[in-house]
Amino acid sequence: MSGTMSASSQRTPVGLVAKRIKHVVTSSPSRFAIVVFATLILVFTGLLSLPISSVSRTVTPLSDALFTAVSTICVTGLATVDMSTHWSGFGQVVIFIGVNIGGLGVLTLASLMGLVISKRLGLSAKLMAAGDTNPLRAHGGVVNESQTVRLGEVGQLLTTVAFSALIIEGSLAVLLYPALVMAGVDPFSALWEAPYFAAMAFTNTGFAPNDGGVAVFGDDYLVLFLLMAGVFLGSIGFPVIYTLAKHVWHVKRWSLHSKLTLVTTILLFFAGAAVFLLLEYDNPRTFGSMDAVDTTVQAFFLSAMTRSGGFSVIDISDLNGSSMLVACMLMFVGGGSASTAGGIKVTTLAVLAIAVWSEAKGRQSVEAFGRRIPSDVQRVALSVVAWGATIVAISTIAITQLTKFPVVEVLFDVISAFGTVGLSSGVTEQLPDSGSYLLALTIFMGRVGTVTLAAAVAATSRSQLYSLPVERPIVG
Repeated sequence: MSGTMSASSQRTPVGLVAKRIKHVVTSSPSRFAIVVFATLILVFTGLLSLPISSVSRTVTPLSDALFTAVSTICVTGLATVDMSTHWSGFGQVVIFIGVNIGGLGVLTLASLMGLVISKRLGLSAKLMAAGDTNPLRAHGGVVNESQTVRLGEVGQLLTTVAFSALIIEGSLAVLLYPALVMAGVDPFSALWEAPYFAAMAFTNTGFAPNDGGVAVFGDDYLVLFLLMAGVFLGSIGFPVIYTLAKHVWHVKRWSLHSKLTLVTTILLFFAGAAVFLLLEYDNPRTFGSMDAVDTTVQAFFLSAMTRSGGFSVIDISDLNGSSMLVACMLMFVGGGSASTAGGIKVTTLAVLAIAVWSEAKGRQSVEAFGRRIPSDVQRVALSVVAWGATIVAISTIAITQLTKFPVVEVLFDVISAFGTVGLSSGVTEQLPDSGSYLLALTIFMGRVGTVTLAAAVAATSRSQLYSLPVERPIVG
């Protein structure tokens, strides 16, 4: 009888709509991620709108609460209000919890919750988790198992995600506490600031709980080094951490993804620092007033933070225009796939660079570290860059037209939003409500990922049973 009633209820208009919504949401990990991210943003917007969340005990305007919620869940770090003075202790705790949820990733978090409850993963959960660790699974098509985590290893991966986040953040907090105390922070205040800074570094968010932010520690190399270490570990991605945990001393057993991520990340880190040194050494507002050692440290710190960290010692608006463009390039690239960083990802850049090099050398295939990179991976990499550039261009044009701010400064903040970096030229805090909504949408699209967005729209891949005649257009 109950089965009949259940079947009849599903045939009602409400039941049909609910069934359709369930199918749309659960038919792909990408759509599931978008829906859950959006739901979390709405929940945290409500929490941050509560009077208890603000120091003044008043309701925070919707535009500010929504923007902060998006920036928190998407681990971005941009803010339209002063983070250290506007939010109360309750609000800061809400933000602390939000960045950790966003940092772990909704799909990974959902799978972890299922793992804790059921003690085992079903096939659908494993497929969903595998989709989170490798965007190509959500995108559709054949994926070489050697390039990703096998389904049987997903449970181990999820355990690695949880323990790595807990261990890294905990270790950072333990190391940061005495460093903050030696830097002059009150021992009692450091009990809160140490785990807060640790979480913001590992999740690549960049919020600071203290007045003045990281700038007050500008000459404390220990604090800056610990923050850079946290940002680096968060930006390389959980699949790389998983690989290093299993084969740390066996480089030959590292996956191609891990090798490309680590090599490209390190190259960009040193190249960025060298370029910033070259462009800013004589700028009296930034490095020009520092000695050689301090200039070198600050150049490396700026290079690390423009990749997705978001902490800033110097005022970004004081940088030369050339340095701001270099920072835009680094922010657009971002960090590793399935990491707390944003951007188009370093592996995307690496794949395209290798493809260009192979084409210049006249090679028939794209190869790296003794492995061949299939053409579908190259197409996805190109699509990611194209979609990312399109999002940045449209958002920059819209906000520039709306605010009439200098286009270079708007471009910087838009790319910072898309790459979920958190650095600002000063534009974000001056945006009108309509501008903050546009920038929040840019953050959301950057965090969810261009591949995930494309996969959600495409729904499911369809096999093509025929092939059209070939004709080559003129390119270049």
